[in-house]
Amino acid sequence: MATTLSPSTTSRTEEPPVVSERIRNAADISVIVIYFTVVLAVGLWAMLRSNRGTVGGFFLAGRDMAWWPMGASLFASNIGSNHFVGLAGTGAASGIAIAGVEWNALLVVLLLGWVFVPIYIKAGVMTMPEYLRKRFGGKRLQIYLSVLSLFIMVAIHISSNIFSGAIFIQLALGLNLYLAVFILLAITAFYTVAGGLASVIYTDSLQTFIMLVGSLILMGFAFAEVGGYESFTEKYMNAIPSIVEGDNLTISPRCYTPQPDSFHIFRDPVTGDIPWPALMFGMTILSIRYWCADQVIVQLCLSGKNMSHVKAACIMCGYLKLLPMFLMVMPGMISRILYTDKVACVVPSECEKQCGTAAGCTNYAYPTMVLELMPDGLRGLMLSVMVASLMSSLTSIFNSASTLFTMDLYTKIRKKASERELMIAGRIFGIILIVISILWVPLVQSSQNGQLFHYISSFASYIGPPLSAVFTLAIFFKRVNEQGAFWGLMFGLVVGLIRMITEFVYGTGSCLAPSNCPKIICGVHYMYFAIILFFVSIIVTLGVSFLTEPIPDVHLYRLCWSLWNNTEERIDLDAEEETQEEVDGALEMILSNLVDVLGGHAAYSVVCRIQGPS
Repeated sequence: MATTLSPSTTSRTEEPPVVSERIRNAADISVIVIYFTVVLAVGLWAMLRSNRGTVGGFFLAGRDMAWWPMGASLFASNIGSNHFVGLAGTGAASGIAIAGVEWNALLVVLLLGWVFVPIYIKAGVMTMPEYLRKRFGGKRLQIYLSVLSLFIMVAIHISSNIFSGAIFIQLALGLNLYLAVFILLAITAFYTVAGGLASVIYTDSLQTFIMLVGSLILMGFAFAEVGGYESFTEKYMNAIPSIVEGDNLTISPRCYTPQPDSFHIFRDPVTGDIPWPALMFGMTILSIRYWCADQVIVQLCLSGKNMSHVKAACIMCGYLKLLPMFLMVMPGMISRILYTDKVACVVPSECEKQCGTAAGCTNYAYPTMVLELMPDGLRGLMLSVMVASLMSSLTSIFNSASTLFTMDLYTKIRKKASERELMIAGRIFGIILIVISILWVPLVQSSQNGQLFHYISSFASYIGPPLSAVFTLAIFFKRVNEQGAFWGLMFGLVVGLIRMITEFVYGTGSCLAPSNCPKIICGVHYMYFAIILFFVSIIVTLGVSFLTEPIPDVHLYRLCWSLWNNTEERIDLDAEEETQEEVDGALEMILSNLVDVLGGHAAYSVVCRIQGPS
């Protein structure tokens, strides 16, 4: 256990902990084995308890979930291993402001339970693309959102969770990074693919309890080690690495000295790394997409017994979102104090030696503290916590991705697929998604100066605001039509991709080597960019909608806020299209039977007489 705090003596943690010194003891192994046994037992119990023979039973847990497992699952699905690694890493690098991102969700999650979910339930939908199809008609919005949502899951959610979980497993077990990931994903996929949403929710409830207990214990150890809160605030501001020169670089002190506003959540609107207007407004826009229009989160709410349970689950999740400041951000800052030369390294060659990446080692703040600070047994518990957070997020994402692919894309390819075929297709797609996500991991590692949470937020800022705009308008403004929504999304996508691709080409840069990306494109903070993109998408959507025909109210009953309590019968916009498909299917069946009975030429003559000379 490391006890010395001075920057000059913290270089003892240069090499990753050797597995024989870390995890190969009876206490740690026993805890890990018990953890996996209990999780798999709960998953199997949920499989046997739930009705997995139908699409509704598999994907929505039979719509019979109580508020407490639903609230726990909302929190656990959101708090993945990327939060433990990413929040702690950004806390170590720049202080407490990143916790404001988590606290932003307190109000937005209530918006989910009181405004958005009631509309989705009244609409009778299972997926978010299905809602857009009912609200606007046509298929292009449904297909676009399905494809984009799957891309977001790969680029943001799955790959960042795999990367952050792999960091911890690599340090803790000494395994090859991709071998460790494969073993975890195999276990995760087993009860997700086999058991559906019910398994996900019940195992998430257990994992939430394990995460909270383990991380609270680590927080206690961390504050005790650093000497309490007052000592923590003082020592953090002095946590400067001992090696600040090398590689023929002239390194500015601001690159390795803690920021003067490290203990401010609201930072300068121009020079701050997380400006306060961007945090309040830009993050709210991103939160609307994530909490109110993301398949992973909404699908959990759609599984509730009734709206009272859904609202209670949202309140529970909101309270739990207060905790990341104390469970992740501050422990990450304490890790910088305890292991300054590793966590706060600034010279690229030194960072390569410490953690294998020149971009910086702040992502190793939380895992390093777990392995160095915790005693036997508790170290195994914390490894279980990290595995729990990784698995709880991935299970929900895999289930939702399978739902999106199966219900919104596969049914377009195979219009007459049986329920059994749909569920098999969803399970196979989950496996394909895992492979694609692993291939994306290297990009996550190199982006945003190695800070995982900034990568997640910046990527969401380039893709998410048009979706937030369209869903908000769809709910609150009935005048918006399909043409407006489609072109608003397309314009927003093009603008967002220009920023994202340009940034990837030029790189995000670092304190040592700023990016050469043109200021007109990359000079705006990514959260400010999210605000601009949100309002541009709204203007385009409204402009095109007002220039085209409105949707009659008879098609919008219970699909938007002003009409959500209307009891009149709704005529779905796609009802005529579905009827035509049914007629075509019936004719196809009749023709097939005629061919069997009369032969091809005779059947053709009969059909021509029915349909006319066309």
